[in-house]
Amino acid sequence: MSSSAQEIEEIESLMSHKYKEGFVTELEVDTFPPGLDEAVIAQLSAIKGEPEFMLEYRLKAFRHWQTMKEPNWAQLEIEPIDYQAISYYSAPKKNSDKPQSLDEVDPELLETYKKLGIPLDEQERLAGVAVDAVFDSVSVATTFKGKLKDAGVIFCPISEALQEYPELVKQYLGTVVPSGDNFFAALNAAVFTDGSFVYIPKGVRCPMELSTYFRINAANTGQFERTLIIADEGSHVSYLEGCTAPMR
Repeated sequence: MSSSAQEIEEIESLMSHKYKEGFVTELEVDTFPPGLDEAVIAQLSAIKGEPEFMLEYRLKAFRHWQTMKEPNWAQLEIEPIDYQAISYYSAPKKNSDKPQSLDEVDPELLETYKKLGIPLDEQERLAGVAVDAVFDSVSVATTFKGKLKDAGVIFCPISEALQEYPELVKQYLGTVVPSGDNFFAALNAAVFTDGSFVYIPKGVRCPMELSTYFRINAANTGQFERTLIIADEGSHVSYLEGCTAPMR
């Protein structure tokens, strides 16, 4: 068998396998109706409890996005995206305030990540990798925050950083890829809902690897995440992202 024929056979074999991450977690959720305008962005910012500068940042990016054209990807047949048919926020309904420990996280959410090979409860007991788990539009758990904080490292959801470290976010957000850089950068800047924030102080080596895992669960929603990593002079950090979604 030629190498090209073997490659085709391997690809067809992989395509015939059932996608094991294609399950859906049945939860009660709060979801915005489909559609995008300035009122939706204001609602998103309000539900996150963001400072005023963040709403201004989002609205400026959205207004710029409205003036841009979606890129036409070369040699790809992609159906046009209807951005008004997407919901821009979906999150598990809260029974209380943000969980302070894994004991307060919905067991269904913990089970979801366990199925994905990311057992968050075991992560708390095993050193090596700290994980920020994002489910649709919210971070549901971040492991080893205390241990990292003892080392001077901040690792938390970006929504939490906007509450606790707003000046750092304001100083560095969009400094690598500005919100007006391209069509999708502008859209992300306008509607991102969560993601991770990392700050490594000057001269500090992060004591473990960091990882963010995004899970898209709700149908007909857009998950727009934002990761902001600030590694000060002479610092060291290793970071990895992963993402899965059901097949619908």
